[in-house]
Amino acid sequence: MNEIKDFNRYIDHTILRPEATKKEVIAACEEAIKYNFATCFVLPCYLPLAKSILKGSGVKLGAPISFPFGYQDTEIKVWETKKAIEAGAEEIDMVINISYLKSQEYELVLEDISKVVSTAKPLGVKVIVETCYLTKEEKIKILDIAIKAGAEYIKTSTGFGPKGAELADVKLFKELGKDKIKIKASGGIRSYQQAKSFILAGAARIGTSAGVKIIKEYLELIGREK
Repeated sequence: MNEIKDFNRYIDHTILRPEATKKEVIAACEEAIKYNFATCFVLPCYLPLAKSILKGSGVKLGAPISFPFGYQDTEIKVWETKKAIEAGAEEIDMVINISYLKSQEYELVLEDISKVVSTAKPLGVKVIVETCYLTKEEKIKILDIAIKAGAEYIKTSTGFGPKGAELADVKLFKELGKDKIKIKASGGIRSYQQAKSFILAGAARIGTSAGVKIIKEYLELIGREK
């Protein structure tokens, strides 16, 4: 059987729906601990709560910045990043200013990402580019900018756009980015076979709110159902 080794450590478990309740956030953190996922991303207002639950578990706490649209002023993104880290965030996923990119304001895009990356250090930053809105040329351009800005990952989607992750985009980022930047596939990934295909295409992380369903499918395949 040729399944992904340590598959659970590819999963960024998420609970980012605007109507998600405190009870659901607690449950998501407990699920992340049970299955030893890489991270658990929660609504920023619940970062202190999530920190108290995840402490000592080996599961990192993630925070979304300028989520899900990315059009806040850069200084607001910097402030959000500082506050998230103070509240316990160990990984930062920021949304780019898509309007700047579409308007070919490339220096502003670079500045926006660079300031968040600098603020987050030594923590790594994943840059969410919302591929569903971009042309191939824009995808190539934002990949180059993300690398120049020092981002650790380029991330396909917020999961709130009209489309989520596409295999072709992950393959493109892997081919052109090589080892200069890692890739996180997210948005619409709701099965193990989907997740596996993205990992084989080059993704180092999978962002999903369906982490439990996916990991159960994986464990069943390898004969270790929990």
